[in-house]
Amino acid sequence: MSKAVREGFQQAREHLRSLTTVGEILETAMAFEKAAETFYSGLVDKVSKPMRELVRELAEEETRHFQLFADLRARPDVEAHVKDRIARPAADHKFSNYVHLPELGENPDDQSLLQYALARETAAAEEYAELASTAPEGPIRELFLFLANEELEHKAELEKRYYELVHSGGV
Repeated sequence: MSKAVREGFQQAREHLRSLTTVGEILETAMAFEKAAETFYSGLVDKVSKPMRELVRELAEEETRHFQLFADLRARPDVEAHVKDRIARPAADHKFSNYVHLPELGENPDDQSLLQYALARETAAAEEYAELASTAPEGPIRELFLFLANEELEHKAELEKRYYELVHSGGV
């Protein structure tokens, strides 16, 4: 086999590795949202009183996001595209890291919780924005655009809370 042919095979393999299916993306996103909901729900009784409402809100948002994906996945027009191949986002490794949750202990401090939540919202916003740019026209792209914007809104709210915490002497 010539060097050019071997290089061609290698490039083709790398290209295939960089692709994924719409179904795999939806399953990963659902796992991402479900893991976050479980994580935040488990923290409600462990965090400081001022953080409890925020943690409840985060858990509810993640539940809502999971349901959006589940509803989308069940639609016949989306089912027709679950095997379509799309480019795996460059941010995918960061996104996937947040399916695995940190151990914050029995008494997590507010700063650690906010830092984790901020990083998670940033990774989600990047992932969903990139997916929206490569997803086929229609409901899948629309959902990714919606979620990218929503994650950015969550990030802004968390940044505000973090700023308040830091400047109130809570850190």
